[in-house]
Amino acid sequence: MKLTDRRIFMLTLSAFGLNAAPKKIKIVEFDDVGKQTGVVEVDKLVKSDDEWKKMLSSEEFYVARKQGTERAFSGKLNKNYADGVYHCICCGTALFDSKTKFDSGTGWPSFWAPIAKENVKSITDSTLGMVRVENQCARCDGHLGHVFEDGPKPTGLRYCMNSASLKFTPRKKS
Repeated sequence: MKLTDRRIFMLTLSAFGLNAAPKKIKIVEFDDVGKQTGVVEVDKLVKSDDEWKKMLSSEEFYVARKQGTERAFSGKLNKNYADGVYHCICCGTALFDSKTKFDSGTGWPSFWAPIAKENVKSITDSTLGMVRVENQCARCDGHLGHVFEDGPKPTGLRYCMNSASLKFTPRKKS
């Protein structure tokens, strides 16, 4: 087998754990009314820190790209109870519906469920000397917050999110 320049490049990337082709993932899309329009396969969104810095504020970058946390009660969406959908600040993926939002008293926007389980992924976070479940946007790996098991029915979960990681879009009338 003759190794072409492209094949050598691909093997080199692979040796370092890098892939030249974007990874495909499935997310659920929603229309402006918040109605599910279907499951779509999209490229995983990967950008450099410099690219993220150009499109995000310094606080958004710190929270969403560096796993930071905004101060309790400081986020613009904590007390927002308008009807609509909360999207990822980095890539626009729909993450939470206002119909699942509740006042947890913690100082961060809280939801009892994501808008679609495919759109929010959970990973183990063992920073700060404790084990927690971190939530990230499934499409771009943007840090959203953490999920806890002290939420209301029907799930008993509290998705405690950072306002800096979210963009709220009011629901259009159908």
